[in-house]
Amino acid sequence: SGRGIYHNKDKTFLVWINEEDQLRIISMQKGADIGAVFTRLSIGAAAIEKVAKFANDTHLGYITSCPTNLGTAMRGSVHIKLPLLGSKENKAQFQKIADEYFVQIRGIHGEHSETDDGVFDISNRRRLGRAEVDLVQDMYDGVKAMIAAEKELAKAKK
Repeated sequence: SGRGIYHNKDKTFLVWINEEDQLRIISMQKGADIGAVFTRLSIGAAAIEKVAKFANDTHLGYITSCPTNLGTAMRGSVHIKLPLLGSKENKAQFQKIADEYFVQIRGIHGEHSETDDGVFDISNRRRLGRAEVDLVQDMYDGVKAMIAAEKELAKAKK
């Protein structure tokens, strides 16, 4: 009662009601078309805001129940396989790239989860004081640098 997940036919746009946050809007798809995911999210959020105003402060941004989401409340993420960069031997290099691009590394099963197959969830770490497009750019640039590092490690391994 009072909670649920509503989604489109393709399950690429979901609205989660009364879970951790009162409202979680998710846009996702397989592949690398981040622009399509972001566009779908923007259109969907604008449509929802026509009928349900989001609590927003001009200084703090969107007001959320989770303090780490204060600001834009947006977490853009990708699941990506990085077995070499994500190995114990290269953990420091992996974290250095994450820190440089303001992204966080998670297992694909949520915050504080580990991975045993080299697949990681990489997302923007910043939320406050930045525009949504800047946060997606953080994630994109971080993932791009991680892919380059993974390729270099693979080349060195041969």
